[in-house]
Amino acid sequence: MTESDIPPDERERFEAFAARVDGTNISAQTLLATDYLNHFNEIVMLIDMIPDMPDMVEDCKQWEPRSYKEHFAQSSFKDRQFAIEAYDHVPSKYRRPFEETLAQLNAVILGGVARLEEEIVGGSDPGLIAEHVKAISRAAQALMDCANAIIHGSDRAMAQVEIDSLLG
Repeated sequence: MTESDIPPDERERFEAFAARVDGTNISAQTLLATDYLNHFNEIVMLIDMIPDMPDMVEDCKQWEPRSYKEHFAQSSFKDRQFAIEAYDHVPSKYRRPFEETLAQLNAVILGGVARLEEEIVGGSDPGLIAEHVKAISRAAQALMDCANAIIHGSDRAMAQVEIDSLLG
């Protein structure tokens, strides 16, 4: 990213934080850390277990979205305090699509878990449940890949039509 890509009102604060990221797992280009995606990896792994262990849906229902700052406040990430502070200085070019992607990801997970619970309680065919798990997992992974790309410098979120096509 060049300086001209960052609005002037964001540039000075961004540069001050970017100069401090050496030796951390925080991107100097975006000031974001991939460690945040662990919050989503965990729930996707649990969802993937549902076809073999339908009662795992109860554990999935306990999952709650966490903001970037909330995640790091509760994590053991070595540079967690710096990640929290730096988030306020992520250039809007990255922050907007990142937050949009996270909102989509949270919706896919929460909606998916609610749908799976209804199907399990309603006695749906296990094969159908397994197909829905695959679709939810595929959509969540695509969104996590998108978030990861933004963390590493992309400025593009997924369109809703792309997400819908993954969910079928």
